[in-house]
Amino acid sequence: MITSTSNMSTSTWSGMVPVDDTALAVTDTGGPGRPLVYLNGSYADSSPWRPLIGALGEDYRHITFDERARGKSKRSADYSFEACLRDIDAVLAATGVQRPLIVGWSYGALLAVHWADRNPDRVAGVVSVDGAMPYGLTGAEGEARIRKLFHRMRFLLPLARPMGLAARMSADQHAEVNIEANRLHAALAPVLHRADYPVRYVLATGANLGGGEDEMEAVRASLNPVLAANPNLRVSAKVASNHSHILRKDFRAVADAVRDLAALPERKAI
Repeated sequence: MITSTSNMSTSTWSGMVPVDDTALAVTDTGGPGRPLVYLNGSYADSSPWRPLIGALGEDYRHITFDERARGKSKRSADYSFEACLRDIDAVLAATGVQRPLIVGWSYGALLAVHWADRNPDRVAGVVSVDGAMPYGLTGAEGEARIRKLFHRMRFLLPLARPMGLAARMSADQHAEVNIEANRLHAALAPVLHRADYPVRYVLATGANLGGGEDEMEAVRASLNPVLAANPNLRVSAKVASNHSHILRKDFRAVADAVRDLAALPERKAI
């Protein structure tokens, strides 16, 4: 059962989409434009997309949603990456969207390329906003570093939730999401090598929470071998903003990447 506040087919629709043991808060602007599905950062709600959606305007159909325990969505017993992939399918089924362009930021970009890898006939392309790069903290040392970071942040997480920057999860649950994402990033190269759909990267500059400038630039440089090997992947822009501020300060560069993909000839279904 989907609860809604307006007619989904003719106007902007907001409602709760059930999946597994939870329900996701979804907004769909409706209309005939090219559908764009936005996938958020790992603990963020959908609010950071507002400047980009405003810049792209009514020529597109914008679909945003909050992941489990983020924003207005309900809690769950499962915050795994696989659960997040199922959530994408649930949102697409609820909105009736076919072959969207997917725009993912950070963790959302990782989700986007994995979902596209499993559903190459259902995706028109991916815009990756400083994400989906084949580099991750792994092993006992990397996992310990991540757990230590979130342990230190445990008192700040409740303060960050009203700003859409943290989930309604414990610090340990935040850490486990991050640990799994780092493992998947470290193993991402084969997924990117076989991508037969267009991907446009918009890369940030400088440091990130938990990673210094040199480390983050090494993360971005990890793209170079796959960019050289697969012509479907391109860097659309490298902007001055850091990872956290890119959607607020450099949304115009992301909008250009979306328009670039939207202008490509429609891919044939496999």
